[in-house]
Amino acid sequence: MKSLNLSFQIGKNGLTKDFIEHLAVPFKTRRVIKVQVLPSASKDRLRMKDVAEEIIAGLPGKYNYRVIGFTIVLMKRTNR
Repeated sequence: MKSLNLSFQIGKNGLTKDFIEHLAVPFKTRRVIKVQVLPSASKDRLRMKDVAEEIIAGLPGKYNYRVIGFTIVLMKRTNR
């Protein structure tokens, strides 16, 4: 059975172009992906919104996000 949510982690290297490109692949088959920001990447919870907006800016298509603590939930928009 396929897991409903796929999870990625941002670590010491921070947010890179390769990481964002790697995130685009699972969105071909999934609507929701979780990204956990580890303490080694950022200890500032206020910066999580900026990180989420950087990710969305680098992804092709339209996405929404929700920040919960140090977790960013990315959701692909659907045309309804």
